Amino acid sequence: MSRYLFYYSFFIFIVLTSCDDDIRNSSNTNNTTNNTSSQNNTSNSNNTSYTNNNTNNNTSTALEIPDWTEETHSNDVEPNYSVVFPQNKVHVFNISIEPEFWQVMEDDLEENIGEFNPGPGIDLGDYEPVWVPCTLTYEDKDWYKVGIRFKGNSSLVMSYNMGIKKLSFKLDFDEFEDDYPVIKNQRFYGFKQLNLGNGFEDKSMMHEKAAADLFSLFGIRMASTAFAAVYVDYGEGPVYFGLYTLIEEVDDTVIETKFVDGGNLYKPEDAGATFGDGTFNIANFEKKTNEDEADYSDVEALYNIVNSELRTSDQESWRSQMESIFDIDVFLMWLAANTVIRNWDSYGLAPHNYYLYNDPETEKLTWIPWDHNEAFTSGKQDGVLTLGLDEVDSRWPLIRYLLDDGVYSSLYFSYMDEFSQNLYNPLIMTEKYEQYQTLIEEYAVMEQLPYSFTQTDSDFYSAVEALKQDIQTRYDLVQAIE
Repeated sequence: MSRYLFYYSFFIFIVLTSCDDDIRNSSNTNNTTNNTSSQNNTSNSNNTSYTNNNTNNNTSTALEIPDWTEETHSNDVEPNYSVVFPQNKVHVFNISIEPEFWQVMEDDLEENIGEFNPGPGIDLGDYEPVWVPCTLTYEDKDWYKVGIRFKGNSSLVMSYNMGIKKLSFKLDFDEFEDDYPVIKNQRFYGFKQLNLGNGFEDKSMMHEKAAADLFSLFGIRMASTAFAAVYVDYGEGPVYFGLYTLIEEVDDTVIETKFVDGGNLYKPEDAGATFGDGTFNIANFEKKTNEDEADYSDVEALYNIVNSELRTSDQESWRSQMESIFDIDVFLMWLAANTVIRNWDSYGLAPHNYYLYNDPETEKLTWIPWDHNEAFTSGKQDGVLTLGLDEVDSRWPLIRYLLDDGVYSSLYFSYMDEFSQNLYNPLIMTEKYEQYQTLIEEYAVMEQLPYSFTQTDSDFYSAVEALKQDIQTRYDLVQAIE
């Protein structure tokens, strides 16, 4: 046994040493990999002149990029939404990862999440899966040394421990530009980062896309989505990993193209994300923009106002102050739609899955929803919230205190009726689900275990039928509200 351990340890040492120049692990900035990266950065600063046909100054082999064009790969064009997020096609992505890098990705997961007990609400702390380089091929064009890593929290841990190999990915097209200067500012039709969501436990494979489309049509600015069939070659030929949802990165193009750029963007998490009395903690408000500025005064102001005694002593003043810092219309629109579609893994039951952006145009914090694979379900743990939200208490003051106010309560129910009448009604939504099914059916039924949450084709068809039947039930409940 000791001889086996010696040889195994020696093998791992050789693999990690050979990977050192390419691997990124953002969760540990002091590791050997990043020290090597710092040395490479210094070298790059002394080699500022290069062309797309140059040899990489930090490697012993040339990196050729024959498919590079300004339109497809450069940072000199606007994000092309019609190409990257089409509504009438399924992308086909082929991802190639060197076997040694794939092994590093798998070893990283085993070391960091292999011993977690599966279940919702898992906190991975500061852990972020390791980055490795890959080649992304799309419509006969290659993108080079693209950073790729696994992504997710509870869904990642639970999928992994269930033996499901259809895991979510994050792509960063210039993650390795310091090591390969020839790909500096590489983009995918104008996009720096993209996400591939695995649709955890969603046998219809439609939840993420359907929810995002509904929110967007309702006027809520958020990440765009599309469908993508993903193949991964990690040394054994292309393996079909399944049908994914391609999701825009909020702190990349969502802010740049759908808002006025320059404001603070936060991704709240944990207790502080509830805004409950006594919970404010800047550590729970991860900054995605303006990271070097230690200014959290906007979210602290919202916390102070929502919990102010004015709420009970002078409601008009309280509403005025709330509306000066927080886009309440957007929040109530989201809350109404979110409750109708039963998106339980969100504010009101879970302190995560949203962004707050201080929009310079309005000077108000604006709600940006995120992560909707659990929508259209009966929930877990505490189930789902009722349409009236009467069970939500003061631990979730953005719901409880707003709906305790007659003005905001009336607005909430009017938005719910509008959403149900104009978007989530049986006639419109049944047709939408049928369109989704026609679009993705070929790729959905191609999925095979362990790269799927379905076991048979009938699982897919039954899940789609259940979505259709649920529309009438939810519609009738909304219409029954007096």
